[in-house]
Amino acid sequence: MNKGILITGGSGLLGRELTALLLSKGYTVNHLSRTPGKIAQVKTYLWDIKKGEIDEACLDGVETIIHLAGAGIADKRWTDERKKLLIESRTKSIGLIYDLMKRKPNHVNTVISASATGYYSDRGDELLTERSAPAHDFLGSCCVAWEKAVDQGEALGLRVVKFRTGVVLTKDGGALPQLALPVKFGAGSPLGSGKQWIPWIHHRDVIAMYLYGLQNQSLKGVFNMVAPQPVTNQQMTKAVARQLHKPMWLPNVPAFILKLIFGEMATVVLGSTRVSAKKIEDTGFKFTFPDISAALKAIYE
Repeated sequence: MNKGILITGGSGLLGRELTALLLSKGYTVNHLSRTPGKIAQVKTYLWDIKKGEIDEACLDGVETIIHLAGAGIADKRWTDERKKLLIESRTKSIGLIYDLMKRKPNHVNTVISASATGYYSDRGDELLTERSAPAHDFLGSCCVAWEKAVDQGEALGLRVVKFRTGVVLTKDGGALPQLALPVKFGAGSPLGSGKQWIPWIHHRDVIAMYLYGLQNQSLKGVFNMVAPQPVTNQQMTKAVARQLHKPMWLPNVPAFILKLIFGEMATVVLGSTRVSAKKIEDTGFKFTFPDISAALKAIYE
């Protein structure tokens, strides 16, 4: 069992939850961060991706790197400068670690990295598998660059696992609170046509899959990190309304309004991405929350 884990992006929502689980399982967890950490059991090493600076002691005792670092895709409008940051925060960060590995003796044998279902982007009703081609828009290009940067670890003899993560459902952040807020006030409505597919996944299944990837040494390559039962935006909105016991009576929010507000970033909510979970299921992974109703019930109750 690999005991020493280094997490990039460990202070984020999923990073904190994953850290807590790993600590409870007896792992030693370290973080790479821009700022000092606040978790007593976790040693935080500092790095500055823009300056290419990294504490070389971060690899001491580490056998597995879990790469979650990256600026939030939907946090700000996509200017050219923002797009550059979104890509480089994912690619230059892992590149900085690989450069360190080349010049410093270490015992790292595995890299497990986040990716995103944005790799496929807006594809209508097409059922997307790990073999499907990437999209040629910004989301697709960002994910391709991200995964190529992570794949450089193969030349170092590392086991590389990449999880193309969908929309992670948790009431503590991300998309769900934004979707649920108007519903709570009785003003919930589908976005655009409402027919676009959402590749969702419960946050506890996300954390369980990272642990699964860590503990199963035969696992390598790319896997979709999505629930096995995708839903449309309309189905998701209705499921949230049912869970919160709220009515839905307003018309859909027109797509052109969303495009005016968010610009190119509207793809995040208007794009249709129907993603298959079959590959990870075929390895033996079991979802705790395969359907949206049970997932929302667990989140809100």
